[in-house]
Amino acid sequence: MNDLKAYLGIGLVIVLTIGVGIWLWQVANLVPKKITNFEECAAAGYPVMESYPRQCRTPQGNSFTEDIGNQLEMVDFIKVSSPLPNQAITNNFTIEGKAVGNWFFEASFSIKLVVDGQTITTINAEAKGDWMTTDFVDFTAVLFYPTSTENRKADLILERDNPSGLPENDKSLRIPVVLSGEAEAVYVFWGTQGKECNKVVASPVIRFKHLGDQQTTARLVLEELLKGPTDAEKKSGFFTSINSGVKIQKFSIENNVVRVDFDKQMEFQMGGSCRVAAIRAQITQTLKQFSIIKEVIISIDDRTEDILQP
Repeated sequence: MNDLKAYLGIGLVIVLTIGVGIWLWQVANLVPKKITNFEECAAAGYPVMESYPRQCRTPQGNSFTEDIGNQLEMVDFIKVSSPLPNQAITNNFTIEGKAVGNWFFEASFSIKLVVDGQTITTINAEAKGDWMTTDFVDFTAVLFYPTSTENRKADLILERDNPSGLPENDKSLRIPVVLSGEAEAVYVFWGTQGKECNKVVASPVIRFKHLGDQQTTARLVLEELLKGPTDAEKKSGFFTSINSGVKIQKFSIENNVVRVDFDKQMEFQMGGSCRVAAIRAQITQTLKQFSIIKEVIISIDDRTEDILQP
C-alpha cells in the first residue's frame, strides 16, 4: 500500500509539473511581447506602411520607423544603388553608386564595414570617370571581409575624402546591412617587384562576383587575369608578364585536370626564361586556388610542345 501511495504521489507531481509548464507556455504566448524596433514590429505581423522609410504601428499606437541610415540627408552628395538599406550581403559583394566629384580625392574614397562599433575592414571605392567635376561620378568597390555571422547586422560607412582635415568638410553616408555569411574569396595572381620569377602574389578580383560553380568561376577568373592589373593594383606594385589581348580558345576541367588553350598572342615576341616562368606561375596559381583543379595543362593553338619557350 505504501508503495502504491508513493507511485501515485510521483505521478501527481509529474502531472502537475506538465500542467504548470503548459499553462506558463500559454501565458507567455498570450501576453504580447514588448516591441522595441521596426524589425520586431514587422515580424509580429503588425501593419507596415509603405512609406520611405517604412513605418510599423502596434495596436497600442506605438510607431517604429525602419533604419535606412542617413541616405536622405546625403542624397545631394552621394547615392548608392547597391546595396540597398538592410539588404543581406555576402563577402566579395560589389558596392555601386555615384557621388559628386569632391567626394573623391585622387579618384577614390574609403568605405568601412563596422560591426558592433568596430571597423572590421576598410576598402577603397574607385571613380569610373573623371572625378574633377561638380557632377555625379559613378564608383564601384568590392567588399571583402575576414569573417561574418549569419544575419549579423553591420553598417557600411562611405566617407568623403577630406585631405584638408577640416571638420566642416567631413561627411559620410551610413548604410545598414545584414552580413548573410562568408563567401569564398577568389583571386588573381600578379608579379611584384623583388620577387623571384615564379613567385607571384594574390590579389582579390575586384571586377568579379563569385558564382559558386567552381568550373564557371575558374574560367571567369582566368579571363580577369588576362585583362591585366587595374590602375589601383598597379599603384600597389602589381604587374603581369602576360601579353595584352590574349584570348582563351578552349577551357575544360576533367578528373581534376584543367586544359586551357590560348591563341597565338600568348607567345607573341616571347623571350626570357624568367618571363616564361612568371607567365606559367600566374596562370597555374590562379587556377589551382580551386579545389577541383590539381593540374594545369597549357596549350597554344592546340600545341603543348615547344610553347612558352625562352
